[in-house]
Amino acid sequence: MKNILITGGAGYVGAVLVPKLLNLGHKITVIDLMIYGEQVLPNHNNLTKVEGDIRDQELLRKYLANQDVVIHLACISNDPSFELNPELGKSINLDPFEPLVKISKESGVNQFIYASSASVYGIKDTPEVTEDMELEPLTDYSIFKAECEKILAKYPSDSFTCTTVRPATVCGYSPRLRLDLTVNILTNFAINKGFIKVFGGNQKRPNLHVEDMTDLYCQLLELPKDKINGKIFNAGYENFTVLEIANMVKNVVGDVDIKIEPTNDNRSYHISSEYIKNEIGFVPKHSIEDAVRDLKKAFEAGLIPDSFEDEKYFNVKLMQNIELK
Repeated sequence: MKNILITGGAGYVGAVLVPKLLNLGHKITVIDLMIYGEQVLPNHNNLTKVEGDIRDQELLRKYLANQDVVIHLACISNDPSFELNPELGKSINLDPFEPLVKISKESGVNQFIYASSASVYGIKDTPEVTEDMELEPLTDYSIFKAECEKILAKYPSDSFTCTTVRPATVCGYSPRLRLDLTVNILTNFAINKGFIKVFGGNQKRPNLHVEDMTDLYCQLLELPKDKINGKIFNAGYENFTVLEIANMVKNVVGDVDIKIEPTNDNRSYHISSEYIKNEIGFVPKHSIEDAVRDLKKAFEAGLIPDSFEDEKYFNVKLMQNIELK
C-alpha cells in the first residue's frame, strides 16, 4: 500500500484513476477545486477528498506530509479553456508547479508523476514524433506544459523519482465526463444528433482510452526507479485522422451521416509510442471503437443527460460561468 496524493483527482482522468488505485489497496488523497463536484469520486475509507487549491502552499505542506507518491494532474486543460483567461491559466498551470515539486521533495515524497501533454511538440512533419525531438509548443497551454517539464528535470535524485508523461488526447467514458474531446465530441453528435460534423478531416489526432491512461499511472507505481527516473514518455495509440475517427464512430453507432466542412484549423498531431513500449512494456489495450462503445452504453443507460446543454461536460462553458480567480 502507498499513500498517494493526486492533484486534480476529481477531473476527467482522476475520476477513473482514483477507484483503480483504491481497488489496488492504496490510500488516496485528492486535492481539487471540485468545480465539477466531489460526487464524481467514490466515498471510501481510504480516500480523503480535499476541496482545495494547489496554489495554497500551506495546504500542500499539510497534505504532502507522509505521502509516498504525487500524481500531478491538476491544470486548466485544453487551449480554448486556457485562452479564456491566460493569467488564471498561468497561475494554475505554471506558477504553483515548482513549489509543488519542492514541497513534495522536502516532505519525503519519493515518486512524482507529471501529466504533461503531447501538444508540447507543436506540429511536426516527420512521420514519427519521438521524445528526443525539439519541443515547439504553439499555445500558452502547451508552452507552460513544456516549462513544467524543464522544471521537473532539475529534481530527480536517488530518493525522488520523477517521471513525465506526454499523453495523447484521452477519450472514453468517465464519471467526470468531457464532451469537448475529439472522439467524445463525434460520438455525442452521432448518437444524439444523428450526424457527425467533421471540419477538414485530414488532420491527425492521436488518442488514448482513459482506461489505458489510468492503467499507465498504476503501472508507473510498480516499476523500479531506474526504469522511470528522469524519463519522459509519449503515451498514445494509433494516429488516425479526424475523418478516420468519424468513420470508426459510425461503425459503432450505426447509420449516421458524416458532414465534412472546410476549416482554417489544420493543426495535425501525431506521436510515436514505441519508446514507452520498449522501455516499460506499456501497450494500450483499448481502441477508439472501445471508447465509442463505452460512451454509447453510458448514453443508453441514461448516465449522460443533457449532453449538449449541460455546461459540466464542456470546460469552456463551465469556465465562462464560474468566478474562478
